[in-house]
Amino acid sequence: MEECISVFDMLKIGVGPSSSHTLGPWRAAERFLEELKDEAILDNITRVKVDLYGSLSLTGKGHATDLAVMLGLSGQDPEYIPVEDIAGIIKKIETTNEINLGNQKVIPFFFLQDIVFNKDFLPFHANGLKFTAYKADDSEYESTFYSIGGGFVVKEERTNAKLKEVIKCAFPYPIQNAAELLNYTVSENKSISEIVYENEISMRPEAEVHSELMRIWNTMLECMYIGCHSEGILPGGLHVRRRAFDMHQNLIGLSNYNDPQSWLEEIRKTEVKFRQILKWVSCFALAVNEVNASLGRVVTAPTNGSSGVIPAVLMYYMVIENHDAGEKEIKQFLMVAGEIGSIFKKGSTISAAMGGCQAEIGVSSSMAAAALCELMGGTPAQVLMAAEIAMEHHLGLTCDPIGGLVQIPCIERNTMGAIKAINAAELALETDSKNAKVPLDKVINTMWETAKDMNSKYKETSEGGLAIAVNMADC
Repeated sequence: MEECISVFDMLKIGVGPSSSHTLGPWRAAERFLEELKDEAILDNITRVKVDLYGSLSLTGKGHATDLAVMLGLSGQDPEYIPVEDIAGIIKKIETTNEINLGNQKVIPFFFLQDIVFNKDFLPFHANGLKFTAYKADDSEYESTFYSIGGGFVVKEERTNAKLKEVIKCAFPYPIQNAAELLNYTVSENKSISEIVYENEISMRPEAEVHSELMRIWNTMLECMYIGCHSEGILPGGLHVRRRAFDMHQNLIGLSNYNDPQSWLEEIRKTEVKFRQILKWVSCFALAVNEVNASLGRVVTAPTNGSSGVIPAVLMYYMVIENHDAGEKEIKQFLMVAGEIGSIFKKGSTISAAMGGCQAEIGVSSSMAAAALCELMGGTPAQVLMAAEIAMEHHLGLTCDPIGGLVQIPCIERNTMGAIKAINAAELALETDSKNAKVPLDKVINTMWETAKDMNSKYKETSEGGLAIAVNMADC
């Protein structure tokens, strides 16, 4: 069945380090609480147990899956919780052996016993988790969820399918693949961002579309700002030293600014030789993913592990390519990026547990390349070509995080994805789209076939590649 996916589904505000292993389980816990309330049994619950399966179990510790589940069960919202409060909430649960379920009912909770890591995989998806609530009369209520990437959470029976079908019918331009999108741009004589905008305003008021897109960008900008001004060691045991701080200091010198927007204006005044451009783009990407690795607030784009690519490329456009760029260009960029991401989700996967890192960095690079290409004056056909080029050169990329942490090689990979996105956009702009040999839909299908062929040890299990070649002791 076709899906209706908004830009705001693809670009979500949340907490790091992982959309599939942190944000997804957090949202699953919230949905479980909603079920308990709908069943009118929350007040009768005496204990809750959570079973993590497959990739969620194998790399859950490094991805803070257990912490996310506890925060979700506590009734905290990942989009709005003050990140500085997270440590205190977790510490209270661990020291009191109690959890305030849904922020309504305090029950015993022994996190070492009540969160169980099971290495076996559930058949529906690699990221499965089951919640069991025990009632006062000794009966149980169970519910199983799957975190399918990008913070999306489903149940195997897809109980929300009917609702999605209704929403889908509201779209003036329903889009399942790149060919349909291109056809709309031709028949309606509109750009890709214009097509996407018409779909978005069919679901929510124009003022809300505007404000939410700008909230996403401001979160990205603040994340880059925080990352460029934070030094020290990342948590988790790998002792990874933050690099964005030093790189930023070397690039900007003694510039005077006091907030993210004035910082952006100061960057526009800096030297823009090729090496400096490479360093700035890398610095922006590093900054975001260092914040992500520290359980900071980021925009899932389309995942947390790849959250640095799109901000870095959009920032590049604003501080290097077009100093006059403002809200119009920001919204245009985000809408194109979101639509390309949704096409990948429909035709393949954005879950590293299903497809390796091609599903995360590859997709984010493709999204950014397409968005940049439109801003640089590319035709819709060239925009889709840019997306295709970016993914074509990420095919087969594995996901093998050392120690299960979203740090090595994940942080650096965002810099590579951003640079490839810029390169792909430029190649597409210099190419007659009539001469394209590989349509975007073909490369999306190839990515999915590659994902199915990929050995499971290269799919976010930390059982292959760098994850076993380099161990925690080496670091």
